[in-house]
Amino acid sequence: MNVTRGFTGRAREHDPGLPPGQYDARDDWPVLSAEVTPDLAPADWTFRVDGLVERPRTWDWDAAHALPASAYEGDIHCVTGWSKFGVRFGGVSLDAFLDVARPAAAATHAVARSHTGYTANLPLTDLTGGRAWIVWEYGGEPLPAEHGGPARLVVPHLYFWKSAKWIAGITLLDHDEPGFWEGNGYHARGNPWEEQRYAGD
Repeated sequence: MNVTRGFTGRAREHDPGLPPGQYDARDDWPVLSAEVTPDLAPADWTFRVDGLVERPRTWDWDAAHALPASAYEGDIHCVTGWSKFGVRFGGVSLDAFLDVARPAAAATHAVARSHTGYTANLPLTDLTGGRAWIVWEYGGEPLPAEHGGPARLVVPHLYFWKSAKWIAGITLLDHDEPGFWEGNGYHARGNPWEEQRYAGD
């Protein structure tokens, strides 16, 4: 069986904080995108929560910033094999948006949508309880456009393709609906610690 270096070559560091098949990217943050980076100014950015919610709602940049600030400090993991330790993203917990929209009892899943059209599916339980954020800062600075700025979704306990760049909204559903990469053979959930990279893993 042929295995690429990206998945195994540098994972021999044996750091207990690294999921299987990952390596520590240290100061690097590889830029990986399914689409061309958009020219999206904060003044033109919006974020909408809709679908199976009691109160569908759209926030603009100022309204989103008026919600209680929250930050994620920890690690992130990409399906291509790299991990970064001790990152800090600043923004708002997704719970704050969902508290306003009020998910219906029937809601079990969500599709995250980017301003570019990219989508990613997630179980609702992976987005609630302090497990997901809408962020616009990285390391105390505005989030760079190539990494999803002006704002992106961050779901750090899953592979980073689930953390949709240039986030435009979340649609709540009563069923699972594959997103872009999931429809192209990637795993429906993407847990790094279980190496859920591809469908069937």
